[in-house]
Amino acid sequence: MKTLNDGVLIPLLGYGTWDIRGKDGQAVIENALQVGFRHIDTASYYRNEDIVGNAVKNSGIKRSDIFITTKLMWGMNADYKSTIHEFSGSLKKLQLDYVDLYLIHAPYGNIPEIWRAMIELKKAGKIRSIGVSNFNIDQVKMLCQTEVKPSLNQIELNPFNQKKKMQSELQKLGVAVESYSPFGQGNKKILNNETLIKIGKKYHKTAAQVILRWQVQKKIITIPKTATPSRIVENFNIFDFSLSDSDIQEIEQLG
Repeated sequence: MKTLNDGVLIPLLGYGTWDIRGKDGQAVIENALQVGFRHIDTASYYRNEDIVGNAVKNSGIKRSDIFITTKLMWGMNADYKSTIHEFSGSLKKLQLDYVDLYLIHAPYGNIPEIWRAMIELKKAGKIRSIGVSNFNIDQVKMLCQTEVKPSLNQIELNPFNQKKKMQSELQKLGVAVESYSPFGQGNKKILNNETLIKIGKKYHKTAAQVILRWQVQKKIITIPKTATPSRIVENFNIFDFSLSDSDIQEIEQLG
């Protein structure tokens, strides 16, 4: 778990749901919850908030034990009023009384007005924590000057694309880093990388598990996505080993 700057606890390992839809998709999400995932990441843009809500409802797991993230529609030219409306629609599809984390999916629209709406929804108890996704550091700094600073910035981050300067700047601001596409959107070059495979062999783990372990050891929240049952299990099983400092240095030399 990681404590965000507003005191909210978030699981370091989450389950990403991009491009997971329909009844089969719902079964996949239910399986992820059965395996042990307690952090589910969705978005209005993914068109699957309804099946995420169904999966959570069917899981039998206490709502307070599951961390749910969703996001304002990607590319939407939003303002205060449309943000309130969009969030209400997401909440209805998710069949929830609140979400744990709501993000601006990308820096489009009237950001100050969007942020004002999100702060109000947080104060009303509809959102526990608010943050951003795909923002550059200047855009994050701008929001850090407001009444409520972003709790995190969700960005693409993997061994070949580590965004070290961005990580450093966010740390100075007290804004957490969350990684999507930790495997580089299924980049076979990453998963077949000799360094990652070599490190994995030391622990009887795969390159994918080494990547996820590297991120959680650095307190980077990570949300791998897969619909394959065996890989869901594989991605979850990263808490029974630790990388050495030299392992981490080798990985960071890749990026």
